Amino acid sequence: MPWFLSLCFALIFSSLGNGGSATTPGTRPSRWLDTLLPNGNFELSPKKSNLNKTVIIGKYSLPKWEISGLVEYISGGPQPGGFYFAVPRGVHAVRLGNEASISQNVRVKRGSIYSLTFGTTRTCAQDEVLRVSVPGQSGDLSVQTVFSSNGGDTYAWAFKATSDVVKVTFHNPGIQEDPTCGPLLDAVAIKEILPLKYTKGNLVKNGGFETGPHTFKNYSTGVLLPPKQEDLISPLPGWIIESLKPVKYIDKKHFFVPSGFSAIELVAGRESAIAQIIRTIPHKSYELTFIIGEAKNGCHGSMVVEAFAADKTIKVPYNSVGKGGSKNASLTFQALTSRTRITFYSSNYHTKLNDYGHMCGPVLDDVSVLPLR
Repeated sequence: MPWFLSLCFALIFSSLGNGGSATTPGTRPSRWLDTLLPNGNFELSPKKSNLNKTVIIGKYSLPKWEISGLVEYISGGPQPGGFYFAVPRGVHAVRLGNEASISQNVRVKRGSIYSLTFGTTRTCAQDEVLRVSVPGQSGDLSVQTVFSSNGGDTYAWAFKATSDVVKVTFHNPGIQEDPTCGPLLDAVAIKEILPLKYTKGNLVKNGGFETGPHTFKNYSTGVLLPPKQEDLISPLPGWIIESLKPVKYIDKKHFFVPSGFSAIELVAGRESAIAQIIRTIPHKSYELTFIIGEAKNGCHGSMVVEAFAADKTIKVPYNSVGKGGSKNASLTFQALTSRTRITFYSSNYHTKLNDYGHMCGPVLDDVSVLPLR
């Protein structure tokens, strides 16, 4: 083979190889991030010499992570003392004891918005809290309420990158009688939240909920979005989670989604509400349209979604049998000011038909506000 052909083949295969490889830690990603952090599922274990039973010994003994305080390396299943720890996204997880933390430096793009998606659950009866932070930004997530009975709650938390490298930290700020008590963390992913694209004529931003946090491809519980007071930058752009409890971001792969690839499930009744403030012209009339339904996840019962816009409200009923389905709804309102808040929440509380420990609720999708002539 002539030398120049050999060189061409070498360059082609080299290019293909580089394109298919993972980003090397410490280098700038070649595309927007939407993946697990290095050892984000904790399946790379500490050396046996760095473990005292389950306790990790040494600041850098957990591969790709830096630890502080009492951090345990857990295998899912029965534990000493009669405990049982569910690790639904793999085999291993970490447990953060009193004032313990784990952290990792992540290379990002300064000025961009990122969302962290992570699996977490409480391990004791106490009111446990998981603090998530990057320099200058933090949020405290209460994990006392368990939304899925198998320990599979997944949360998202968003931040704005103020530098090219950020230190992502998960911290247990609590002090319990048992120093090992604390939240379990079993998967961590990151996603860059791209700027929203406006739909022509629709005053609602991200009305189809197509822009949102990372969803685990092989895990089906959806992603809980915490209330705004714990999350100043929303992992669901355009929307405010303005209630005491979270709402759930669901994807088409694992749930019934009425339109597109993503939707919102109102999982905590009147304690989970979602809202957006839109620009309007005073005294002008508008039509708010949306879809409600069920996620095909075994949720059952007489559902009601209440929607508010200006001084108008509507209650939309839906009888769920847990097999999926949806219906359209609309509300005509007249704007009172140049800013109008639209709000949705579920009137009732629901659980799965065969699992009363798993909270669920009606699905909301395809929200639109159009001016009327």
